[in-house]
Amino acid sequence: MLISPAYAQDASSAFGSMTQFLPLVLIFAVFYFLLIRPQQQKQKQMKASLSAIKRGDRVVTGGGILGMVSKPPKAADDREIEVEIAPNVRITVLRETISAVIVPQAANDARPVRSAPASGPASGIGAMLKGLFGRKDG
Repeated sequence: MLISPAYAQDASSAFGSMTQFLPLVLIFAVFYFLLIRPQQQKQKQMKASLSAIKRGDRVVTGGGILGMVSKPPKAADDREIEVEIAPNVRITVLRETISAVIVPQAANDARPVRSAPASGPASGIGAMLKGLFGRKDG
């Protein structure tokens, strides 16, 4: 009962070693283009919007507080911004805690303005049903 020694096949060729690392390279490429690169672009855009913050911009802080900038930073390296969260209520927040900058829309924006509902027989459930089903009287 002699067992002959078994020798492994030589896999040290250039093609063999490259196929071992190909899945790792593909996984890294997918992570870079789907996760890392978009996040870097988002951070760059957020940094630019924070550096261009001015009076009248609406901001959202990290804690979820909405407000309007009443006193922008004096210098580029100033970290504090004064935000008005209610009439005559101002708080000072750090620039780093601002999570979003909402620029006010222009006055000539083409968005329709919603008016208050009219009182009378044309308002209420009947008017809503007429609007939904397109029923016209007369």
